Amino acid sequence: MTEQPVIVITGTRKGIGRQLAEHYLARGYIVVGCSREAAETQPAGYHHFCLDVADEPAVKELFSAVRKRFARLDAVINNAGIASMNHALLTPLATVERVLRTNVAGAFLFCREAAKLMQKVQRGRIVNLTTVAVPLHLEGEAVYAASKAALETLTRILAREFGPLGITVNALGPAPIRTDLVRGVGEDRLQRLLARQAIARFAEIGDITNVVDFFLRPESNFITGQVIYLGGV
Repeated sequence: MTEQPVIVITGTRKGIGRQLAEHYLARGYIVVGCSREAAETQPAGYHHFCLDVADEPAVKELFSAVRKRFARLDAVINNAGIASMNHALLTPLATVERVLRTNVAGAFLFCREAAKLMQKVQRGRIVNLTTVAVPLHLEGEAVYAASKAALETLTRILAREFGPLGITVNALGPAPIRTDLVRGVGEDRLQRLLARQAIARFAEIGDITNVVDFFLRPESNFITGQVIYLGGV
């Protein structure tokens, strides 16, 4: 069994996921990441799996590898997600199914399989990434926001189910951050969105890691089922 803490982070090839992986590597964690494509680099302490987060056999294989190689799992961050930014009348069912499959089914699988390992030591942390599009009810993001609303409900219920196992489950909803997810959104629309926040600026990775670090702290073992949005929406 390794002495280093082990964290699983989904969607680590780019964007927030990649920056989260770099952050926890710097903090001394062994990081197990995944994405549909191969990682561009694999620094010391980082282990990458190519998979679809909603592929149940592949997800089970990842957690089996974690168990066999490290014999521990301290935390999971469900970061992988896809968005659909379009009017509902222009959104095909295939898009709806794809978003729900990744954002809800994928997160559920990682929560379930993580809990199977964590329950053996009665300790663990799960953090799900949601979005401010949920409380802001953003038009043009019906499917994306609905998928994340489902993830928030999942977070609260799993917090109750996993609480007796010593596992906390919380969620973080970042304000817009400069990643590929918002690259196709017009600047005018982004500025209107920022204006609806109490603090009208883009989020930065440090804003996100600050909250995730808080959720992961040993002293946060009495904090579960919570959803924190950045920016004061």
